[in-house]
Amino acid sequence: MSLPNSVIVSLRESLLAWYGRNCRDLPWRRGQDPYPIWVSEIMLQQTQVKTVIPYYERWLKRFPTVEKLACADQQAVLKAWQGLGYYARARNLHRAAEEIVRRHGGVFPNTLDAVMALPGIGRTTAGGILSAAFDLPVSVLDGNVKRILARVIGLSVPPNKAMKWLWQLSDCLLDPNRPRDFNQALMDLGAKVCTPKNPNCDRCPWTPHCQAYQLNLQSQLPMRSSSRPIPHKNIGVAVIWNDSGQILIDRRRQEGLLGGLWEFPGGKLEAGETVEACIAREIREELGIEIEVGAHLISVEHAYTHFRVTLNVHHCRLLSGDPQPLECDEVRWVRLEEMDRFPFPKANVKIIQALRQG
Repeated sequence: MSLPNSVIVSLRESLLAWYGRNCRDLPWRRGQDPYPIWVSEIMLQQTQVKTVIPYYERWLKRFPTVEKLACADQQAVLKAWQGLGYYARARNLHRAAEEIVRRHGGVFPNTLDAVMALPGIGRTTAGGILSAAFDLPVSVLDGNVKRILARVIGLSVPPNKAMKWLWQLSDCLLDPNRPRDFNQALMDLGAKVCTPKNPNCDRCPWTPHCQAYQLNLQSQLPMRSSSRPIPHKNIGVAVIWNDSGQILIDRRRQEGLLGGLWEFPGGKLEAGETVEACIAREIREELGIEIEVGAHLISVEHAYTHFRVTLNVHHCRLLSGDPQPLECDEVRWVRLEEMDRFPFPKANVKIIQALRQG
């Protein structure tokens, strides 16, 4: 895994020279205030730059400082995040802002241990923040960097089986004199040149030292771990109306993929169960009420990273009982025109759209 010192120097110099000619003009690179840099690093986890930019700009208008974010209500934070997905990122941003204000006097910490102690920040995110905001020599190893390094050294195993050595290589390659530019150059190289498919090797400054290029293995590297079939879940969902024309929504508990968001209640179909029977059972178990399951409204297909769901949505009518938050944090009756006040998962937004069209 080690590289000769002469190769390391050549890789550093050629990458930084390439970056000087090809760096991307991104809004979070126009200053070194750690707060907006931190926000961008969290938003960029699992999300493309073009998707992030409008959210990032709206976020800074709504929460321009770490103090403003710390003082905000979590529901306002989740609403501002709505549509970006991976909502634990937003919850962790909020919790970390509270911690920065409480423990660090509102000043973002500048040591690796202190940054990694904040909710939602791992080693790569910490390295991105510390190098970009403070120009500290802390390396990164996100998906882009793993791919680049795997190709450079001709890694013969999937990257997740060689993380120790890839971290050592990233540490070794980092230019200690220009860590901010070097880490950002790696990100740009992965985004613009050393792409997952059809890399632009004719534009890459590292081809003289790249094993994948020398052996024509760009399309085979990095190697992938064998993937399992993606699970599929069938969900029965209830749009429950009361006699006043209001609809029942509930707020999920804080843990999990969509924690803290509002949704239309329901749950997973059991073996041999009809959608209608599933909805009636789930509502009884989750809310302690009896409903009449009526007409089908919409079926929504939605894919997450590790599974996909089909939401089978039916209009329902309350028959008896007062809704209780037995398996959620809160329940509320709202009118259709009030729905925009609440943060919903993307799949539930499609249900709201169907209700408004219907």
